[in-house]
This record gives sequence, structure tokens and C-alpha cells, in this order.
Amino acid sequence: MTTLLTASAPLVQPFLQHAVLAGTAIAAASGLVGHFLVLRAQIFTADALSHVTLTGAMGALAFGYDLRIGLFVSTVGIALLFGTLGRKARPDDVVIGSVFSWVLGLGAFFITLYTTSRSTTNGHAGVSVLFGSIFGLSAGNATLAALVAAGICLLMLLIARPLLFATLDEAVAAARGVPVRTLGFGFLALTGICAAEATQAVGSLLLLGLLAAPAGAAARLTDRPYAALALSALLAVLEMWAGLAASCAISQVPPSFAIMTAATAVYAATLLVRRPVAATRLRPRTGPTGIRGRTAR
Repeated sequence: MTTLLTASAPLVQPFLQHAVLAGTAIAAASGLVGHFLVLRAQIFTADALSHVTLTGAMGALAFGYDLRIGLFVSTVGIALLFGTLGRKARPDDVVIGSVFSWVLGLGAFFITLYTTSRSTTNGHAGVSVLFGSIFGLSAGNATLAALVAAGICLLMLLIARPLLFATLDEAVAAARGVPVRTLGFGFLALTGICAAEATQAVGSLLLLGLLAAPAGAAARLTDRPYAALALSALLAVLEMWAGLAASCAISQVPPSFAIMTAATAVYAATLLVRRPVAATRLRPRTGPTGIRGRTAR
């Protein structure tokens, strides 16, 4: 009985309860968004947003605003900008890469501006943005983060079917009346919001891993889109829990590092899994003339 009480003691700590509440919702949202980032080959977009989070947060602090305002405005704005510039001929990687260096330099400028011209009562803000501060969330911040992440999950589930159609065959989806362009912008906006939320859990430096690793592992385990979508969210949540538990058990291990270690380990394990090749549904058949071909329906 004493052992059970000792083992469950960390669960009564408010900071861990807040971390579990926010982390679970953020991980689920990241898994859902990450699945479509992998499916649409837009992982590099998430990589760019991981740098934008630092610039946006520090820019907001430098001008006297809450860093969360900078997070959301910068990530959503840049995500929509990428959608506007990059979907004409699909030069997404070129567009993103061209602004990478400038975004990083702007972030460094805002850090300098904040530390030299503002009161440094929040002197660890830059470190928190870079590496996350999930154990430092207050009850209000954790609840807000969970509600925002839950909203992302709900919206992703609502648009999952048409977004999947538009992802797999954009031309046919447009011909069928699916608002492909609007869906693309909506998805990018949700990606920006999710990136801003996930920064609180793992930081901007490790943000890409939370969006990509669970989705990549799910894609290797199943080729069924909806099963992969659910599996991606489930893996992200389990990896979040495993990271938080490891960080509580070993106080020297930062939670963001532990979370990403779990995510990386799961993805590495999927590399050892070999899926059987699915049988082709339309097999060549021999017709009356002896010529092999598909039977017409």
C-alpha cells in the first residue's frame, strides 16, 4: 500500500496535472495535424514554423506584448503566406528555404532588443520558447492550451474527409466541388495554431519532431489513411505521457528531451517493421484470345 502511494505521489502535484492536461491535448492535435503534413509532403513547412515561433514570441516581448500573441500571429501569418506563395507551382520548399535565414536573423534581433531595452523580469522567456516549459504552465494557461488544442482536434476531424480527398487527387476533388484552395489555407492556419501550442510543450527547437515523428511512425505501420490518422494521434499522446513520466522519475531530464526521446525511439522501432506487400486488386486475366489484360466491367 505504501508503495502504491509513493508511486502515485507525483500525480497529485499541480504542475504535473497541468502538464498532463495540456500535454495530452497538444499531443493529440499534433498527431492529427502531423498526419496530413506527412501525407501532403509539407513537413518542411513545420520546420519553418519552428523557427518562426521564436521570432514571433520574442518580437511580441520586445514590443511589450504577451509572447503567446506573437506565437499565434507569427505562425498563422507565415503559414498562410506559404500557402499563398507556394501553391501556384508547388515550390513550397524553395519559398520556405528563401526566408529561413531572414527569420532566424530577425529572431536574434528581437532577443537583443528585448534584453537591452525591456525589463528582464521574464529573462528566461527565450529559453522557454526554445526548449518548452510544460512543467511551468499555470492552471489557467494549461486549461487554455487544452481548449485550443481540443478545438484543433475537432476542426481536423471535421475536415479530414475532404482534406484527404483534396490531398490524394486535387484535380478530381476540385471537379467534384471540394473547395481545395480554402481547405489548404484552413489546414495551414490550423498548422500554425498547433505549432504555437506545441511550442509550450517541447519548445521551438523540437517542435518539428512532435509533428513529424508520430505521424511518420503511423505511416510506416499502416497505409490506411484513417487508421494512420488515429494511430498518429495515439502515438503522440503515449509519447507525451512517457516523456512526462520519465522527466518526473529522473529530475535531471528535461521534459521536452524526454518526450522527443520517446518519439524518436518509437519511430526507430517502426523501421524494423516490414509490412507485407498488399495484393493488387486488379490482376491480369487471360481473355478468350489468350491475350492477358484486365477484365472490363
